[in-house]
This record gives sequence, structure tokens and C-alpha cells, in this order.
Amino acid sequence: MAVTLSVMTSPARPLPSASPSSRLLDWRVHFGVLALIWGFSFFFIKVGTAGFAPLHVTFGRVLFGTAVLAVALVVRRDRLPRGVRVWGHLAVAAFLLNALPFSLFAYAELTIPSTLAGICNATTPLWGMVLSLVALSEDRPTRVRAAGLGIGFVGVLTVLGAWQGFSGLDVTGTAMALLASLSYAVGWIYVRRTLGGSGASNLSLATSQVGLATLQLAVVTALFTSLPTSVEPLPLLAVLALGALGTGYAMLLQYGVVEAVGPTTASMVTYFVPVIAATAGVTLLDERLTWNTPVGAVVILAGAALTQTRRVSRRTTPPPVAVHHPTGTTGPGTTPRTDATATTDGAGGGVATGGTDGVDGMDGVVTTDGEPSRV
Repeated sequence: MAVTLSVMTSPARPLPSASPSSRLLDWRVHFGVLALIWGFSFFFIKVGTAGFAPLHVTFGRVLFGTAVLAVALVVRRDRLPRGVRVWGHLAVAAFLLNALPFSLFAYAELTIPSTLAGICNATTPLWGMVLSLVALSEDRPTRVRAAGLGIGFVGVLTVLGAWQGFSGLDVTGTAMALLASLSYAVGWIYVRRTLGGSGASNLSLATSQVGLATLQLAVVTALFTSLPTSVEPLPLLAVLALGALGTGYAMLLQYGVVEAVGPTTASMVTYFVPVIAATAGVTLLDERLTWNTPVGAVVILAGAALTQTRRVSRRTTPPPVAVHHPTGTTGPGTTPRTDATATTDGAGGGVATGGTDGVDGMDGVVTTDGEPSRV
């Protein structure tokens, strides 16, 4: 997975020049690393929960992720957002896109394979489409998108083995994983309606959101769990990797890919996440994979892709041109337009990337990169 708030931006100063071939290689390498990190997030969750309580895993995840983002914030001499209203919306986004889904996935993987959790995460765009049709008046159903929703639903039933009466399936764990994906979609809708044009940078919003999730989980963890009686190296390393890489470093990689090729191409990383999650689960955790799991996953991804298609509007007059001022969002010297659209990514709950109609996210972090896109 994985949620980003995409806002039209314009750079205030040119970037260092580079040859087309070097730029192409650079973004492809970053894209591949990003897919690997988010795909392995479900593996890290499974290993982490073998030594820690689910809330400990989730708290460690956001804590280490915040640490990485905070260091980047200081290095880039950025500053945190201003305004009580913005912080209030960020607190809600932190709950819907980080604290809640991260916790649900951690609890889910106590009883379901990491492979299934990764595939459930891929249903986020399907939830996003359904909710956007209700909550966002500008989103209108098309035959292609409706077909995508139906195909995705068939894919879910295929993964779950509906014709077998869901035998051998842990209903509670699967339901929690699906609810985590639904939480991403709800959070995406909320972010799209409340945080467009906040004026803060991507990094500033991401650091603040994950930091607020850390505070929320610190309270919940202290109330409902006790300190670990022992700390095993492997689960600790898994939680460290989950947070520092999956929630921290991956967010920074995502910025680079979006800047290089735009959010539409960058959001395609979402389709590699369940494949990598399944590969890691089967090869490293010896998880059993029946035929219906990969087949259903492909059907889900095909349906999710169709739900993200947009009707091309025919204009008789040129669209208005936005005026940009050198004070703004995606870094020093840029500012967002107010016609923001939300997008997502993320693998296994976390920073999400994606498009205007759904949520695919791993790390559920608000950003303001790029232009309207698909997720």
C-alpha cells in the first residue's frame, strides 16, 4: 500500500539537469525499491508480531517512521504546518490512515497469512470508488468503473474461496484486514475534502501526520498493553525496518518518483505490492498458496485498475491557467493550487500513493505532490 493528497504544483526554481537516460534509470530504481519495501511490509508485520503485541508493532512502526521523516525535515530546513484547523484535520487523518489501519493489519496477521493481508490491502481502490460516489459529488460512475467494481468484488470472493463456504479462513482476521483497507478509503475521502491547499509541504504534512499517529498509539498502547517481558532481535529488526523503511524512507522515495514521472506512473507501484507480499510470504514464511489466491489477486488488481479510469471531458474552451507563487508546498519555492485531488498508495497500510478515485496505500500519509492521478 499505499494516502497521498495530490495537489497541482509548479516548481519555483529549476532542478539540476540530467541526461534522459540517467533520469529514467534513477526513477526506475527508486520505483523498484519502493515496491519491494511496501511489499515486504506484510512480511515485517508477521515477523514483528511473533515477538511483540500488535500494538507494540504498530507503535514502533510509526515511532521509527516519524524519526526518519523528522530527520529529513530538519535536513531540508522545512517547518511544521501552522494553524489549529490543519492540525485538527491531520489528527483525524493520522487515525484513519495510520493508527487504525496499521493496528488492524497487525492484529489480522496474528491469524491470517501475510499473503492474504497483502491482497486485502489491494481492495482499497474498490472501497474508495464506492465511498467517492457517495461523498464526492464530482465523481460520477461510468460503465467501465462499475464493471471494475464488480470484477474486483469477484476477485475478493475468489481469494476467499466463497464456493467452498470460506472453509479454513479465519473470518475475524480477514475482516480486520478488509476493514483496514476500508479505513484507508475513508481517510482518503476525508483528506480530499479537508486538507487540499493547506500550504504546507509534503514532508511537513507527512511528518506531522505520522507524528500525531505516534502520540495516539502511545496513549492506546500504554492503556491496553504492558511492556514486553523480553525483546528478541529478529522481531525488533522487523519493526525497525517496518517503520524506518516502510513508513519513513519509502515516503521520501515516493516523493522522488512522483517528481520524476508524475503521480500517475508512480501510483502503479501499488500493483506490485501484493505480488511481492505473496512472494515473501511463500518463500520466507512457508505460507501455503492455493490456486485461488493468486488468481483472485489478479482479478482484484484488474478491477481496481478499471475503477480508476476517468471520463475524458471534451472542452470547447481552454481550461483556466493556475497562477503559482514561489512560496509553497512540495519544497522550497512552490505552492499548491486549491483544486487538490487526493490519492493513495501503500502497502500493508502506510504511505499511500495513487489516484483520484481510490486508495492503495501502505503508509497512509498525506502529501501534496504532482497532479490529479489514479489510485
